[in-house]
Amino acid sequence: MAVRLAHKMAIESDLVRADMVEAIEFPHLAVKYHVHGVPKTVVNETFFIEGAMPEVPFVQQIVKAVK
Repeated sequence: MAVRLAHKMAIESDLVRADMVEAIEFPHLAVKYHVHGVPKTVVNETFFIEGAMPEVPFVQQIVKAVK
């Protein structure tokens, strides 16, 4: 859900970039971002959401992160 929604946001806005990374294929990124659960959403390298969540709370967390 979060990955799909993040990509939709990126399609709609030039201000949003969404990348999906397979932690097993890129273990250095998993270590860098301290990935312990998936999905892990990283906003501006400073705000993190770990684990699946419904769309409305996910968007609320993203809005909170960019304020």
